[in-house]
This record gives sequence, structure tokens and C-alpha cells, in this order.
Amino acid sequence: MAEERTERRGRNDRNNNRKGRGRGDRKDFKEKSEFEERVVHINRNSKVVKGGRRFSFGALVVVGDRKGRVGYGLGKAAEVAEAIRKAGEVAKRNLTTVTMRGTTLPHEAIGKYSGAQVLVRPASEGTGIIAGGPCRAVLELAGVRDVLAKSLGSNNHLNVTKATLVALGQLRSKEEVLATRKG
Repeated sequence: MAEERTERRGRNDRNNNRKGRGRGDRKDFKEKSEFEERVVHINRNSKVVKGGRRFSFGALVVVGDRKGRVGYGLGKAAEVAEAIRKAGEVAKRNLTTVTMRGTTLPHEAIGKYSGAQVLVRPASEGTGIIAGGPCRAVLELAGVRDVLAKSLGSNNHLNVTKATLVALGQLRSKEEVLATRKG
């Protein structure tokens, strides 16, 4: 009887001491990314087929690290979650660096893309981000804290996003401008 108990206890100990079998040790957990994602717009597209309507989705996602790097991506898929995932991957491949002066921009810039026009202006500290829609998402994820922005022209989400990135791409710091003038 005593041998039976020790044998049983041994079996239980063996089962309780398994390592690497719990959920905490799984390799497929989602890694914490240095980038933050923001879904700007989801577009639903329908196609009429014999059995009814087929829906597909397009997602516009802006990705940034709030330290001066920002990018956008467009993903299309049959499901919204898959479209967002694809857009996020594309956005991480298309990152651009934004020149900043403290918490704001070095100077005013106008970005144009297709029918969209975006004006970005530096603002005094404590102003915050005064911008709307896609422009706000891009500026927030770029790490700009004080800025005035106005979207002029088209209000197409994709074109406004691209125009904002064109405007941010035009920004030059004082040192960069002086270096080009001397050379």
C-alpha cells in the first residue's frame, strides 16, 4: 500500500513538473512592437455575383513610433482584420523620417497630392495638435505635439494622408539649410 502511494505520488509529480506546456511559454504570442498603429479609414467594396453580393474591404493604416518616424499602408482583403494586418505590414515598410524642432515643426509647409492639399504650421508649446482626420493621425504618430494643420481641397482619406506626408517630407532643420547654402 505504501509503495502504491509513492508510485502514485511520483506520477502526479511528473505531471505537475512539466515545463513549457503552459500558455505562457508559447512562441506564437504577439510581440510588443515599437510602432503604434491607427486605422484611418475602412472602405467596403461590393461585387454583385450570381448568389448575391461579395464584400471586400480596404483599410488605410498609419504607423508611427512617436519619435519622428511615420508611414502609411493600404491593405485589401475579404475580411476587415486581414485588411488591417496587411496595411500595417505595408506601412512599416514605408516609413519616413520627420524633421522636428522640439515638440513642433521647424517651419510652415504645404503638401500637395492629387486633389488634396495640406498646410502644416509650427505652433507654440502647449497648443496641441489642431488638425482633423487623417492629418491628425499622421502628426500624432510622427510625434509632433504642437502643430496647426488645415486640409484644403479634396477630403479623400488616402490623398490627405499622402499630402500630409509630402508636407512633412519638405521640412528641413536650420542646420540642413545652412549646410546646403555653404556647399
